Amino acid sequence: MIRGALVREWQVLLRAKGAVINPLAFLLLTTMLFVIAAPDAITTATDEASAVAPGVLWTLVLLTQLLALDSMYRRDFDSGVLEQTLVSAQVPFVTVLIRIFMQWLSTGFIISCLGPVLGVMLGLSFQALPATALALLLGTPALSLLGSVGASVTVGFNRGGVILALLVLPLFLPTLVFGADMVMAAQAGRSVMPQVYALSLISLVALALAPFATLAGLKISLEMQ
Repeated sequence: MIRGALVREWQVLLRAKGAVINPLAFLLLTTMLFVIAAPDAITTATDEASAVAPGVLWTLVLLTQLLALDSMYRRDFDSGVLEQTLVSAQVPFVTVLIRIFMQWLSTGFIISCLGPVLGVMLGLSFQALPATALALLLGTPALSLLGSVGASVTVGFNRGGVILALLVLPLFLPTLVFGADMVMAAQAGRSVMPQVYALSLISLVALALAPFATLAGLKISLEMQ
């Protein structure tokens, strides 16, 4: 059952290449805009650039995830595939969890791999790059899990992007704060373990609660259709 669901979600991901490429292109382009806007401050790795870079990086990651979430369930919802999948699935919870995992794999995991490169572009010190990658690996699952809840609630709206942003941005703030603080702590030579524990706890709590909330949101959206 799980293997079949994974294969199905992988096929869906391959058909919707734009939903994967567009957010990543947005992330790269916006990062380049910051580099173009302040080339001297970033290329010389000034203290000002290093201090601002963690917050800028995590804000761009947050916006990229937000852009990817709008299409998370919409295609299947509009075509009726989502309703059929939830009805026919023996364990709908597993189906939802696999969808969230594939969304993270196609955005959050790739962003985590690109994080050090983007950090260098924004002027992060080299000693902070491992912490940047680790912070993204620990924090992006929470963004996908919490974002899935918002996407499930707004999937039935014609223009749900704005409502989705209003719903999930407050939920993203703890991850944003601890993620940026972890990078700043690494730059300052301080221990990053408190931030590691905080990001891990946020992701674990989201993993325990978000799939059930997502499933409930999808059922409500289908009933309101």
